[in-house]
This record gives sequence, C-alpha cells and structure tokens, in this order.
Amino acid sequence: MQALWLENQKIHLRDDIPLPARPGEALLKVRLAGVCGTDLEMVNGYYPFTGIPGHEFVGEVAQIDSSRHAWIGKRVVGEINVACGICEQCQGGRRTHCENRTVLGILNRDGVLAEYVNLPLENLHLVPDAVSDEAAVFTEPLAAALEIQQQVQIKPTDRVLLVGAGRLGQLIAQTLALTGADLRVVARHPVQQKLLTDRGIHLIDEADVQAWRYDVVVEATGSTAGFDLARKAIRPRGIFVLKSTYKGELTLNLSPVVVDEITIVGSRCGPFAPALRLLEKKEVDPTVLIAAKFGLAQAMKAFDEAEKRGMLKVVVDCQ
Repeated sequence: MQALWLENQKIHLRDDIPLPARPGEALLKVRLAGVCGTDLEMVNGYYPFTGIPGHEFVGEVAQIDSSRHAWIGKRVVGEINVACGICEQCQGGRRTHCENRTVLGILNRDGVLAEYVNLPLENLHLVPDAVSDEAAVFTEPLAAALEIQQQVQIKPTDRVLLVGAGRLGQLIAQTLALTGADLRVVARHPVQQKLLTDRGIHLIDEADVQAWRYDVVVEATGSTAGFDLARKAIRPRGIFVLKSTYKGELTLNLSPVVVDEITIVGSRCGPFAPALRLLEKKEVDPTVLIAAKFGLAQAMKAFDEAEKRGMLKVVVDCQ
C-alpha cells in the first residue's frame, strides 16, 4: 500500500508498505486523515519515531473477526491509545496512561497517513450518518478539547481565558463557549480571530489581559510567551490548564504557584462519544478549520502547507 514514512526526522512517500496485519485487530481503510501539530513536531524531533505518522482519521472497516462481520463497511473513528488492559493503570481505569500502551502514529504503532491501518475493535466508534467525513476527522482533537471539561468543572459564572487559537485552540474555544462561561480568547492571526468572532466568541488582546482576574486559564500555544501570559492571568486559587506540550525546557518559578495556591492540570486525550454527539447535533463546527486538502500522493506537500505560520487544518484524502 501507499503510505507516508517517517524516519530520522525525514518523511517520504512509499508505495511498498505491506498491508497492516495485527492479529485480532480490525483492518481499516482510511478515508480522510488530519495533519496535526504533534505530527509536525515529530518530524522536527519532538519524539523519536520510525513508521507511518498520523492519528486523526475517519475510515471504514475493511476486515474484522468473522464474529463481528456487521462492522464491515461501517464508518469509524478510533481512539489512539491501545491499552494492555492488565497493568495497574488500566486496572485503575486510566487506560490512556497504560504502562504498555502503543499510540497510533506516535509510539510503537503505525499511524493513519496511509491507505490502511489496524486498530482493536474496542478503540473504534461508529460515525453517525449525519456527520460528514470532513467533520468526523476532527473527532480526536475535539475529544481532547472536551477533556478539559472532564477534568475541570466550568460554571457559567466563571471567567475563562484561552491563550492560543490555533488548530486545537479553535476547538477548545467552541467547546468552552457551550458552558456559558465568560470566555475570552487571545488569538494572534486574523483568520483565527474571524473564525471566533463569527461564532460570537469574544477576543482579548494580549496587552489587555489583566493579572489575577481569571478563574480558569487554558494555555494552548506551546510557547513560553503563551505560558507566561496565561500564568499571569490566573487569580489566587484559580485553575491553570496546560493543553500543550513544550519543546525543550520550560523555566518555571514555582514559588508564586504555591503562594497563590494555583491548581495546575495537565490535559491530553479525551472522550470520543461526547465529541461525536456534538458533531451529530452540529453544536460545534470544526469543518470551518479546513484550510487545504491533498491526496495521499501529495502528503509531503500537505506537511509543507501545515508548517506555514498561522495555518489551520490540512487534511489528506487517503482513498
């Protein structure tokens, strides 16, 4: 099959990759895949990986255990962490932190920028008929956005600041807006700003962010400057949600965190079922984020496009 291949921080297109065949797992034909910030960072050496990158996708079941034949031809999305089910983290209900996990396109498991991919049936979620491929491909990052509300109770009376309005930040903004909270978003690029204001989401300039004013602050830039701005804005005993991973070392003076009694929450993967329900009800619209679409044969060009400053979502048609 044809697939994008990452090795030694270089990507190239290959057409000699064998069809994936993991025992007991479904074979999925990838319909549409997304290029995300993690994929770009892996090319830049964020995490050592050799294989097929990519973890955001919508596909259809091409082959599965004969006892589950009803799944054949069904459109699906898939959770990216494949857990062992037996380690202490799995037994404690923390499957996304499985001690033996593989992660789609990131850790010891080939990803979705290919014609086909394998995943266990328990990782799959059926896509409702009312949800287009262009919407469904956002299920994984939308679930990640919703994880914030799994971890933090956000009330309509809360003042919430989101720093960063890129690919993930836009989805976070749309989901936080549904809480009714007093939400403000720091967005640098005009296209980001327009997408937010078109949905009635309020912007705030960095210079206007006051110290000690926000109950909940979400940092989604992955930059030192964004972190510093977010930290400044939290009120004493407020909640600081980190939705980004950071390249290299981040210098942090923890004394003010202790003195102000700040709660720091790391936030990663999230729930797929609520994400699909929001898409089905059209309470969020991620499709407005699609800036470019390429065929699988042009996947390297898709990465080049996604690298451009301020670029929103680039998707790859793998059919």
